[in-house]
Amino acid sequence: MPENRFASQTRTTVRRWHTSSYTHEEAACVEVSEGPVTGVRDSKNRDLGALFFPAGEWAAFVRAVRRGGL
Repeated sequence: MPENRFASQTRTTVRRWHTSSYTHEEAACVEVSEGPVTGVRDSKNRDLGALFFPAGEWAAFVRAVRRGGL
């Protein structure tokens, strides 16, 4: 598998995580922790760790989603 120089997977440390305001208690969704490095994890499987992205790369991803590019 090709090396990804942006994302990394690690066990989570103390961070403030949040979900979308559209999230329902029973729904499967992701949680996000924002900062200089943005963390993304599965809300139903937190013990599996998280993926972390540099803030600029995360912002580019969000812009692409909003434009309908992904």
